[in-house]
Amino acid sequence: MPKVIEWVNPREDEIIWRYPSEEIEWGSQLIVHEYEVAVFMRDGKLYDVFGPGRHTLTTQNLPLLTKVLRRIAGFDKIPFRATVIFVSMKQFQGKFGGRTQTRELAPLMFHGTFWFRVSDPKLFITEVVGGQGLYESEDVSRFLRGYFNENLMKHLSKYSIVDVFQNLDRVSTEVKILLLEDFRRLGMELIDLKFEGVDTTDEWRQRIFWLMRTGQAAYVLQMDTLKQVAKELGKSPGAAVGAGLAIIPPMFYPPPPTAPTTPGAPAPPGAPAAGPAAPGATPGYQPTCPYCGKQVPPGARFCPFCGKQLKTCPNGHVAPAEANFCPICGAKLA
Repeated sequence: MPKVIEWVNPREDEIIWRYPSEEIEWGSQLIVHEYEVAVFMRDGKLYDVFGPGRHTLTTQNLPLLTKVLRRIAGFDKIPFRATVIFVSMKQFQGKFGGRTQTRELAPLMFHGTFWFRVSDPKLFITEVVGGQGLYESEDVSRFLRGYFNENLMKHLSKYSIVDVFQNLDRVSTEVKILLLEDFRRLGMELIDLKFEGVDTTDEWRQRIFWLMRTGQAAYVLQMDTLKQVAKELGKSPGAAVGAGLAIIPPMFYPPPPTAPTTPGAPAPPGAPAAGPAAPGATPGYQPTCPYCGKQVPPGARFCPFCGKQLKTCPNGHVAPAEANFCPICGAKLA
């Protein structure tokens, strides 16, 4: 009676299954179910692939492997050695999660779900199963989760912390496009991904709130970058002298205004005349009420237009009374 080679009752989370015996007899019945393929390998190399159906193993339907086996005397009468790997072509679900740093080195924690499937079984077997030496479904699943997390962290590190929190849908779409190519290199298709949570530290969480409220993200993140550069330069005093003179001064310049003004042009209607800058304030900085958006006199404790109480940071920038950090430079407020 011919031997039957079949993947019986696969679990829902099983991606691959290896037939336990490598002794294959001619005339054996290979049964491949829907949404499966069976791949024959020998000495770590991929040869013949079978789709769904019942197949009687002969030299005619194993042409690639037969070429190799012909070197063995009497190969057509004795069992030959080969590894049979079954691959599921169904859709699978995986969990992801990790910690990375954003463009300005802000800590970012994330977790969610992704959906994927094998699209090219030959490439998948070559790159993952044979290439990584992973012949157990649990090992393959572990590798894919790690591969997904590693590439996701790499792509997220190119975004701003404010962008991630304020435009998560757009960031998710852009990151998915990049991950599609990463998975395609493994013979796989990334169907979808969904962030179920993103978070950061308490300090950065408060800072993000004011950045999104005041719209001063560019300058605050610029100052954060400056602090980080100064910290790194401090680790190497000898190199810091020359590098600091070239790098640090341009970082003090505030971002260009959204609407450039003409020298000598009158101030907007209802805006108070610009007074002397507060000690330590950024050159060209015009104090603005964070509640109503109108310019206020330097050093004002209350807005003369809406009456809201204001705070002034050590660098002379105006901040809301309830703020813990300056929305302009990120300095801690008393």
